[in-house]
Amino acid sequence: MLDEPKREEGRSAPARPRPIAARTGRAGPVRTNPRRRGRAFRDFPLLAASLRDSGELCRGAPAGWHRGDRRCAPADGAPLPGPPGHRGLRARTASPMAVAELYTQYNRVWIPDPEEVWTSAEITKDYRVGDRVLGLRLEDGTELDYPIDPESLPPLRNPDILVGENDLTALSYLHEPAVLHNLRIRFAESKLIYTYSGIILVAMNPYKQLPIYGDAIIHAYSGQNMGDMDPHIFAVAEEAYKQMARNHKNQSIIVSGESGAGKTVSARYAMRYFATVSKSSSKAHVEDKVLASNPITEAVGNAKTTRNDNSSRFGKYTEISFDERNQIIGANMRTYLLEKSRVVFQSESERNYHIFYQLCASAQQPEFKHLKLGSADEFNYTRMGGSTVIEGVNDQADMAETQKTFALLGFKKDFQMDVFKVLAAILHLGNVQITAVGHERSSISEDDSHLKVSCDLLGVETGKVAQWLCNRKIITTSETVVKPMTRSQAVNARDALAKKIYAHLFDFIVEKINQALQFSGKQRTFIGVLDIYGFETFDVNSFEQFCINYANEKLQQQFNLHVFKLEQEEYMKEDIPWTLIDFYDNQPVIDLIEAKMGILDLLDEECLLPHGTDENWLQKLYNHFVNKNALFEKPRMSNTSFIIQHFADKVEYRCEGFLEKNRDTVYDMLVEILRASKFDLCAHFFQENPVPSSPFGSMITVKSAKQVVKPNNKHFRTTVGNKFCSSLYLLMETLNATTPHYVRCIKPNDEKLPFEFDSQRIVQQLRACGVLETIRISAQSYPSRWTYIEFYSRYGILLTKQELASSDKKEVCQAVLHRLIQDSNQYQFGKTKIFFRAGQVAYLEKLRLDKLRQGCIVIQKHIRGWLQRKKFLRERRAALTIQQYLRGQHTVRKAITAAALKEAWAAIIIQKHCRGYLVRNLYQLIRVATITIQAYTRGLLARRQYRKMLQEHKAVILQKYARAWLARRRFQSIRRFVLNIQLTYRVQRLQKKLEDQHRESHGLVEKLTSLATLRASDVEKIQKLESELARAAAHRHHYEETGRRFKDTVEEKLAKLKKQNSELETQKEQIQLKLQEKTEELKEKMDKLTRQLFDDVQKEERQRVLLEKSFAVKAQAYEKQIGSLKGDIQALKDEKVQLQQQLEEERVASGGLKGEVARLSLQTKTISELEKEIELLQTQKLDVEKRVQSQKREMREKMSEITKQLLESYDVEDVRSRLSLEDLEHLNEDGELWFAYEGLKKATRVLESHFQAQKDCYEKEIDALTVKVVHLSQETNHLQKLFREENHINESIRHEVTRLTSENMMIPDFKQQISELEEQREELEMRLNEQTEKMRGKLEELSTPLNYSREEDSTLRKGHEVQNEMDTGGKEELISKIQEMRAAGEHLTKPFETESEVRSGFLQEASRLTLENRDLEEELDMKDRLIKKLQDQVKTLTKTIEKANDVHLSSGPKEYLGMLEYKKEDEAKLIQNLILDLKPRGVVVNMIPGLPAHILFMCVRYADSLNDASRLKSLMNSAINGIKQVVKEHLEDFEMLSFWLSNTCHFLNCLKQYSGEEEFMKHNSPHQNKNCLSNFDLSEYRQILSDVAIRIYHQFIIVMENNIQPIIVPGMLEYESLQGISGLKPTGFRKRSSSIDDTDAYTMTSVLQQLSYFYSTMCQNGLDPELVRQAVKQLFFLIGAVTLNSLLLRKDMCSCRKGMQIRCNISFLEEWLKDKSLQNSLAKETLEPLSQAAWLLQVKKTTESDAQEIYEQCTSLSAVQIIKILNSYTPIDDFEKRVTPSFVRKVQALLNSREDSSQLMLDTKYLFQVMFPFTPSPHALEMIQIPSSFKLGFLNRL
Repeated sequence: MLDEPKREEGRSAPARPRPIAARTGRAGPVRTNPRRRGRAFRDFPLLAASLRDSGELCRGAPAGWHRGDRRCAPADGAPLPGPPGHRGLRARTASPMAVAELYTQYNRVWIPDPEEVWTSAEITKDYRVGDRVLGLRLEDGTELDYPIDPESLPPLRNPDILVGENDLTALSYLHEPAVLHNLRIRFAESKLIYTYSGIILVAMNPYKQLPIYGDAIIHAYSGQNMGDMDPHIFAVAEEAYKQMARNHKNQSIIVSGESGAGKTVSARYAMRYFATVSKSSSKAHVEDKVLASNPITEAVGNAKTTRNDNSSRFGKYTEISFDERNQIIGANMRTYLLEKSRVVFQSESERNYHIFYQLCASAQQPEFKHLKLGSADEFNYTRMGGSTVIEGVNDQADMAETQKTFALLGFKKDFQMDVFKVLAAILHLGNVQITAVGHERSSISEDDSHLKVSCDLLGVETGKVAQWLCNRKIITTSETVVKPMTRSQAVNARDALAKKIYAHLFDFIVEKINQALQFSGKQRTFIGVLDIYGFETFDVNSFEQFCINYANEKLQQQFNLHVFKLEQEEYMKEDIPWTLIDFYDNQPVIDLIEAKMGILDLLDEECLLPHGTDENWLQKLYNHFVNKNALFEKPRMSNTSFIIQHFADKVEYRCEGFLEKNRDTVYDMLVEILRASKFDLCAHFFQENPVPSSPFGSMITVKSAKQVVKPNNKHFRTTVGNKFCSSLYLLMETLNATTPHYVRCIKPNDEKLPFEFDSQRIVQQLRACGVLETIRISAQSYPSRWTYIEFYSRYGILLTKQELASSDKKEVCQAVLHRLIQDSNQYQFGKTKIFFRAGQVAYLEKLRLDKLRQGCIVIQKHIRGWLQRKKFLRERRAALTIQQYLRGQHTVRKAITAAALKEAWAAIIIQKHCRGYLVRNLYQLIRVATITIQAYTRGLLARRQYRKMLQEHKAVILQKYARAWLARRRFQSIRRFVLNIQLTYRVQRLQKKLEDQHRESHGLVEKLTSLATLRASDVEKIQKLESELARAAAHRHHYEETGRRFKDTVEEKLAKLKKQNSELETQKEQIQLKLQEKTEELKEKMDKLTRQLFDDVQKEERQRVLLEKSFAVKAQAYEKQIGSLKGDIQALKDEKVQLQQQLEEERVASGGLKGEVARLSLQTKTISELEKEIELLQTQKLDVEKRVQSQKREMREKMSEITKQLLESYDVEDVRSRLSLEDLEHLNEDGELWFAYEGLKKATRVLESHFQAQKDCYEKEIDALTVKVVHLSQETNHLQKLFREENHINESIRHEVTRLTSENMMIPDFKQQISELEEQREELEMRLNEQTEKMRGKLEELSTPLNYSREEDSTLRKGHEVQNEMDTGGKEELISKIQEMRAAGEHLTKPFETESEVRSGFLQEASRLTLENRDLEEELDMKDRLIKKLQDQVKTLTKTIEKANDVHLSSGPKEYLGMLEYKKEDEAKLIQNLILDLKPRGVVVNMIPGLPAHILFMCVRYADSLNDASRLKSLMNSAINGIKQVVKEHLEDFEMLSFWLSNTCHFLNCLKQYSGEEEFMKHNSPHQNKNCLSNFDLSEYRQILSDVAIRIYHQFIIVMENNIQPIIVPGMLEYESLQGISGLKPTGFRKRSSSIDDTDAYTMTSVLQQLSYFYSTMCQNGLDPELVRQAVKQLFFLIGAVTLNSLLLRKDMCSCRKGMQIRCNISFLEEWLKDKSLQNSLAKETLEPLSQAAWLLQVKKTTESDAQEIYEQCTSLSAVQIIKILNSYTPIDDFEKRVTPSFVRKVQALLNSREDSSQLMLDTKYLFQVMFPFTPSPHALEMIQIPSSFKLGFLNRL
């Protein structure tokens, strides 16, 4: 606030501009203005201090500055905008030479025009300093000499390349005509309604619905930088939202403009943007409520005016609150200065507030019957303007919408009805008839129907209302007087009451809306949207316009300060020597209105006076301000008005009604009546001291510009002006505490015509809304700003070779500027940008254009020369040709005579006859040769036909006999197969009986063990009788002698054992020699049999008979073994009885043995010696085993060598030629080779059973001995410990062997082995036959141990050949153990001495051997299991070979069923390990696709085979829930989603493939059909799985889209795939990039790499190829849609060169599809709209044929998109032509016949319908192996 002396100084002198001190980086004078100095330095104290310190702060203006009213001009002399009648200020030009260089021939300037404001003209003659006339040529061709002032040259026109820019500050010349022309081009021609002007968004009202506000547009602007896209209200909203989220600072969007300019719509769209991008996750739908508040406030606060059908008649500031997650949590609304007078008065063609007409339109509805309303024409308050209907508006439908929004905000029906009752009461109140009674009185009839209805609705008494509407009560100190009122006074009282009620209702509705939008959470930040009236000037301006213009003065001041602040921050950020810019400060006008003794103060003072009038107040204004304040004037022809010079224009206000509107009073008696109303809502309106629900925050402290006088009594009321001033101050405080964003709405014409441009109206609004002020501030410094990269790219053509050689682009830019622009003050180098003064960019464009023009001239010169040379050479060749023919014709004419013609004719006749004769002779010769050839050919063909018929006849006879033979053969094979099955079944039954006998024998052993335990207890009792040993002292000598004899006996036994050990070694060597000899014999016989196999095939039948006999012999042997086993069992039972008898005898003889115990205890010392002997025997045993193993290895090596020799000498092709394919097929089909192999295995089992019988005999003998020596067990405890340790070692070895064996099962690569085994299959089959014959002949000759060793070795050799040298050490160790057991058994079967002295020592040795034999028994069991595993592997490998060769052999004795057995309690573990804990990256390598799905299905098959419905249901539900859970936990993990999408589809396909339904079984193999589900129908689960797969697929697509979407626009649109063809243009204030190098930018390679990553991941996870194609199609649609949407919203990208870039990028995508073999995925077709858009940018756009071609070719683009691209087309250079509006209209006329979508944007969220193809699994379930990494060891393959 300026103090009083300064205000007086302002009165004494006319208002002058108040420039802030200017300081540049160079020395120079400083310009200040004494009148503005205090304000400027008060706002910027730091700047003022710096100037004071430097001594540059001084008074006065230096020479060279021309003062005017309020404005300054840029240094280049371009005029600046000013108010009407003012030319503005101009600074000195930089130099006369610089000006002369700009005003040259062909350049264009702007000159004033009475209709278009400014018109363009071309300079016809160069301007020279001192010229008074400038030669110009207008656009219509008129030439004129335009008089000029050398200091005020016409403003220059920008180059065409800069016309139509998104940002006005990007223009090189910044002045009013440039701004106007740029807006005209964008609005009228390009149909673009938004333009940036620095920080301002200029919004032109199109008066037409445009498709640029859909959700797709919102999503396109979301997350984008403000300069990246075309100007839009959504871009401003996004910038505010982004700054709020990033800086955690409150934001404001200030929307202003004239009535009808589109303020309300713009504010509504901004709020809709916030509601869309900040959707809350709660169920409260707060954002919907915020948007729902708009229709309500518009219904009660908007009305039709002459300028706008939906004009806001109040100001509104909406605070949208956000929480910490930047989501809307609530809102709050503040309102300003409702136009209450509209309730009772409307001008012509205007309407009251919309809610009244909506209510009247719905009057006939049942719910409104009691309001007794009619049409709007029946009420005075609604028909006053004469226009009750708005064209295109349905009031009844709007009423339904209003009720709907009331309900959405939570307002119940009762509340709504209360509001409608008040509104209806106001309408009825306006129809109350007031009649005049004389001149001083008036009256109202109590029978007035409208009065009754109004009073009934308001709940008041009719009589009192009728009385006090016509009378008023005056209270004095002594008495109370009732004074009647005249009719006009009564009407005013009625209208005042109606306005008061409506104002209270409006405030009440706003209060309720705020309550509905209240929030319980903590507000972090807010964004305010200010929708407030713009500067207004009408023919008659009253108190409302005064307040509106006062508010705009405050907003303009705030705007100027903010723009100034941003400009200085930009300079400081770039480290540019900054200049304090002079800007217009409207503080004097604000002081005139609001300061002490200002207009508002005098108005309030007059309102306090009882007899105050408008005339008295106006006279006070004249006295105070006329001739004292330059901003206040008195009209010359009026004494009832005053004029104020506002920042925008002069406005004349009529003083009539100022006092009444400022007081806004209602008589007290009427207030008392309403306060006593029975209607609660009405009574609430008029409470004495209502608690105001302040819509303003309590955090802001408001300090008024003047001291507010507090009221002393209830008669003093706060005036409307005072309230408005306070609320305005509060608003300004709020805006200053936030970051503002400005939207200036412009009304293009008053006729509301779409896209009509009225230059005069628009210039008036540009001056009023501050746009030109922004331009002026920018023009004073460095308005044009380019990054170094942009400058280098644009003006690289001006560089020299030396400059191009430098790698530092920043230094290159500096060097070229120093060379091109001599005056260094015309530009500044910042950190990331180059700053240019006004006009310098245009100068550089001129230099660039001249350079290009010179280059074009050179190119044209050479091309024209080449064309002329080409033309000359063509003409020369033509001339020579003509000369040649003419000369030839001349020569012929000279040479031809009559004799020559006759001779020529005779020669021709002779030639004719001669040639005929020769041709006839040749014909006759050819005819004879042809007949001869035909004869011989026909004979040859007949003979061939005869031979063919003869061969076919013989073949039929051969086939007859061959088929009969094959049928007999097939019958015999089937018979043998049946016999084989019967024999197998019988052998299995015998094996089962043997196992039962074995278990029974083990039970007997356990019983004997219990008896031994009882014996041990008896021994304890014997120890208690040791005291009785004293009685046997007499017999001691006898016992000593017996002991000596016992010792001798033991020594003899030990000697015998050693001898027997040596004999065993000898026997082993002999066995090895025999084994070697037999091996050699086997080799010889194999050679013989190999030769015999091909010499005599007919011996096959005899071999079969022999084989059947051998099986009969084996069956008899089995029966004999069973009989022997029964005898052994009976013997064991007898032995048990004998043992019990011996126990009784032992108890009797225990007394005699007591003495022997003592002596035997002394003899235990010999046990250590026995232990040493045992260790020696074990060492020798190991050596023997090693030698046996080495010999066997040598034997295997020799066998392999022999096999190789056989294979080398064996001609496979020869054999195949000797045997027909049919014979080979039947040979394999009959299963003869497999039958021989099975016979060999069964012979091996017979030998094993024979050995098992011998082992059982040994065990029975050992058990008998064990019972006899139990009483000595305590003495051998330490030996048992040693054997336990050995047992542990053996156990660990067994586990290690088992582990290695299990690993070996997974190691072989079956796929590689199949190719090798295919070559060796026939050789292996022949070898098996040979071995079968050999083993059959030698079975009876060899001994049992040798047979077992040979068969085991043969079996292991076969396993080695098939399984790639599997481990055979286990069987070799088993053979050695068996031999050791046999040797030990021979020792035990010898007769024992019956003497009691020897018995105890022998029993001790037997006890040791018993323990050892038990260990051997365990090892034997382990080896048996190993043998079975090896046999299983042989079977599996055989099946693989059969499958690879398509040979179906008869199944072996055991096959896998393709099921996985699991326990019920392991189900949770299965789901956890297989689904929840499975990591795809570790399992997708080296495994079949969909392995988890196959494992799950194998478990499902097991549950189905059990016919267990509960287990199956539990498993399916658990699996589906597990898949849902793992997908939910990894919603953003692309690899996990891809993996489980693949497995879900495979699981679904397995359920279909094995469902048993015919349509899914077509591609199954016969074996796969056997694996179908047999008990349950899982079709319901298939549907559930299909739904799960669809959800996974959609999330899968979303993740891919989220990953690739940020890359699309930079890679497809912004990146230059074709380097050097694109040129950059200036982008103004809204720069996109601000760095020298952008290394992190995405390129087209980034897009392709991301696509390749998606594709490789999908393929690795085994996703179905059809699904991969669908996913790629969806991705390509997204790429095309996002790129096209961005192109449609970016005018700077719509150029021919950018079309070439896009076409190149599309070709990269097509190449990628080709590389991945995805051409048939229809992905290329999804890019068709983008491809057509690129073509449209490149095609010629001039003639009607071009328009027809565009119509025919662009079939994938909608008409809206085509027109948008044509309107947005922007040339990069001056050589390119713009698309003319006439051409756009031609195209549009052709497109009108189309019936396509009116949507501008493509829906990027669109998803193609997904189809899950049925692809049967080729993998056999029984062949599937489970990796150990799955941790599913608890599953068992069946």
